[in-house]
Amino acid sequence: MNDLIRFAVRGAGPAAGLCLVLAGLAGCGREPADHPTAANTAPAAPPPVSEPVMLHPDGTATPSAAETAMLQALLGEAREEGEPQTEADKAWRDLRQSLDAPPIPAEWRTNPPTEAELGQFKQRTGEFALQAADRAKDFYTRFADHPRANQARDQEMELLTTAVFTGQSNALARLETLEAARLQDPALDDEDRLWLRVHQLQRNLALHENATHALPRFEQGVRALQKEYPQQPELAGLLLAAAEGWMEHDPAKARSLAREVSEGAADDELKEAAQGLLGRLARLGQPLALQFTAIDGRAVDLQQMKGKVVLVDFWATWCRPCMVELPNVKAAYEKLHGQGFEILGLSLDHEKSALQRVVEREKIPWPQQFDDRSDGNKFAEEFGITAIPTMWLVDKKGLLRDLNARENLAAKVEKLLAEK
Repeated sequence: MNDLIRFAVRGAGPAAGLCLVLAGLAGCGREPADHPTAANTAPAAPPPVSEPVMLHPDGTATPSAAETAMLQALLGEAREEGEPQTEADKAWRDLRQSLDAPPIPAEWRTNPPTEAELGQFKQRTGEFALQAADRAKDFYTRFADHPRANQARDQEMELLTTAVFTGQSNALARLETLEAARLQDPALDDEDRLWLRVHQLQRNLALHENATHALPRFEQGVRALQKEYPQQPELAGLLLAAAEGWMEHDPAKARSLAREVSEGAADDELKEAAQGLLGRLARLGQPLALQFTAIDGRAVDLQQMKGKVVLVDFWATWCRPCMVELPNVKAAYEKLHGQGFEILGLSLDHEKSALQRVVEREKIPWPQQFDDRSDGNKFAEEFGITAIPTMWLVDKKGLLRDLNARENLAAKVEKLLAEK
């Protein structure tokens, strides 16, 4: 359900750099060396560390100049020049400089963190976010008439949102109190009022553990916003988010919502995304054709693997969430391979040598497909893959059965293995 956060969102302020630090472990992150990566849109709320890396339409994950500038601003690397030296302005500059989040340990680029290390990092980041929120509040309390006071209020809310998603239990009530006060402010314009409510919807959905309970309420909230703001066709992105959420639990419902977006008044980008989702849903229950020669020379034909349950894993070695997920995939393979479980890796790496190094270092036994094209992976393009890691499950009859195998992978494989 974390993937839902990426739809219908706006850019955030410098405090959202914390989002990038957290999500960088598993989503809104950067490729090592000279291949930076980022989500196509800045999340309205920092997701837990499991957000996939979003791919551009050409199958790559290299951001545009505008996206790079946005990331630099979010990380606090863009500083205003020529600021006056009043006490309030100095306090504002000090506040901005204090918002640089704890850095991701450099060794995590090549060695994924353990769950304990990840938990400790989240804890530190959450504590930092709470302290930074206090500093933002102190600024706008001391300098209520400063031109940046409202921006400090926004940063406090962003930082509290980060704290909520890192498990700081006392942050949610404080955030909800601030939001309620903000919504009652008569000076709040319609656009900011709308997007504050959108953020609330997204956060409530992301925090809810039971999708089948949360998604109907989420959709109800979206419908209400559409009635109040009929001139905001981008709200259709939230319906597309709901469609993504229903994909696993109720494919028919997912199709209905995706078709509504595809045929409605949404912009071309959202319509294209909806059509892509419809295309993926149309593959469910159908044979999946997949033939390639692996980097180690093995000939692979998925339709010749009937009788096996096969995981098709779209990934890349530069993709931090893919590397974080790798131990879980290896554990499932080691546990269930003897019972008929196989994996096919479809790599979106830019360099074959990088893929080979990781395969050798991690002792990955399953075949890996690598595409020599510079503009992405042909199978990712053919199958409409928009984010990685993406994991599909094919049953023993060679039929595609699951488009979101990443969640509860081992249990899903065991269930398919039990089928006759």
